[in-house]
Amino acid sequence: MGTNTENLQAYGNLRNRAVYHARNFWAGTFFGIGLMAFIDEVIFHQLLQWHHFYDLSTTQAGIFADGLLNAFAWFVAIGSLFLFANLRRRNALWPKRWTGAVFLGAGVFQLFDGIVNHKLLRIHQVRYNVDILPYDLAWNISGAVLLLVGLVILLQTRKTRKKAKESS
Repeated sequence: MGTNTENLQAYGNLRNRAVYHARNFWAGTFFGIGLMAFIDEVIFHQLLQWHHFYDLSTTQAGIFADGLLNAFAWFVAIGSLFLFANLRRRNALWPKRWTGAVFLGAGVFQLFDGIVNHKLLRIHQVRYNVDILPYDLAWNISGAVLLLVGLVILLQTRKTRKKAKESS
């Protein structure tokens, strides 16, 4: 059994998690979006050079658009890490909720890119001059898996949040 001080700290941490549940969610979601945008930019745009963020113009316009995407990715990821640090400082970091939100954010970015950018707006495709269906399936299924993993983890944290609310 823990001491009274340990029990009090555990209760305080649980209460802080309940109070800051939304901030944990948004810090994780923004980090997931920024991380996935960065991974997309580095792997598919720079290393493999399969496409640019905007392929409906010149190569220079595509590279410029890639730079904007990269800047966005860093801005969102670093901004979310400031939220993360603030949660730690307040003893309100909920690692499981934050991790679930990271998966959710990564999946949302992946699906938004695959459905909106690739199919609706057609500003770029995953890859050109190949049968696109396997690439589209892999892209969107992986995004859906990330999103579902995030949702499952987040749903598990709802039970903990309800317990914290009931005990306060």
